[in-house]
Amino acid sequence: MQNPFSADDIVIDSRDTVFAGFFRILRYRLRHRLFDGSWSKPLVRELFARGDSVGVLLYDPLRDSVALAQQFRIGCLDNEHGAWVWEVVAGMVKPGEDCADVAVREVAEETGLQIHAGQLLPIARYYSSPGGTDERLQLYCALCDLPPAVEGVFGLAEEGEDIRIRTFATDEAFGAMLAGTINNAATLIALQWLQLNRGKLRQNQAVSASP
Repeated sequence: MQNPFSADDIVIDSRDTVFAGFFRILRYRLRHRLFDGSWSKPLVRELFARGDSVGVLLYDPLRDSVALAQQFRIGCLDNEHGAWVWEVVAGMVKPGEDCADVAVREVAEETGLQIHAGQLLPIARYYSSPGGTDERLQLYCALCDLPPAVEGVFGLAEEGEDIRIRTFATDEAFGAMLAGTINNAATLIALQWLQLNRGKLRQNQAVSASP
């Protein structure tokens, strides 16, 4: 798809930090080129500066199971299913870090599993809500062994993490997605990707396991 615009079609008149805490909020005053070639009037826009993140769907093609993380999320206080939501394993990318390295680290911290970058299959890289935040999420599927012993409570206490990991039959996870129990974008996208690729992943696993 062609994009008729570039960075030269945006004029930033000012950028101010209006809040700096765990995250930052920036206020921009800017103008941008319109589709008819003219320029917009001056606009004021606030941006939730969150940066890049990764998400990892843990999938065992032999057992046909997935592992998901459950934790408290402040943005889900009014969620009809509660503020403790089921998600893919996720974490934020620090400046200079590689997304795959972050994925490996977050899986170890949140599940106790040791994986390597070669087990990661890229799913998608997308902006979570481009109308208000710069957050960009890199999603992976990690092919791994998921015995029942992977279940437990993990996370870093110094970061306030209290993360429950549980293994589900893949069809059970799909059912929760369709029922709306799983209702966050990263997990929905990852599970829908798995729906499309599940057969191929299981077939490849069977071929590699055969003598």
